[in-house]
Amino acid sequence: MRQVDEIATREAAERVTRIILQIGPLSGVVPELLQQAFTIARTGTVAETAELVTQTQPVRVRCTICGAESDATPNRLLCGACGDYRTQLIGGDELLLASLELERADSK
Repeated sequence: MRQVDEIATREAAERVTRIILQIGPLSGVVPELLQQAFTIARTGTVAETAELVTQTQPVRVRCTICGAESDATPNRLLCGACGDYRTQLIGGDELLLASLELERADSK
C-alpha cells in the first residue's frame, strides 16, 4: 500500500481504481488471503474503493546442464527439456505491482 500511495501522490491522483499484482506460487503469498487483507489495508487510503486483481505467474527454471528455460511445478523444479534436477529458479517467486489505474481530477 505504501508503494501504491507513493505512485498515486507522484501522479497527482485523487484515487486508485484498480491494482494489478503478479504473484508467483513460490512467493509465499496466498492470493485469496491477500484479497481479504486488502479490504482492511485499503481503508482510509487513496485506494479505499480500488479493485485488487491478482495474476498468478508460472514457475520458470533454467537448466544448468542443457541451458533450456521451461515451466516447472512448485514442488518439482525439473528441466522441461532434459528432465535434469539441476535447475535455477528464474520466475515464480515474485510479488510484483504490475499496474495501477488512477483517477485524477483533471481527467473527469
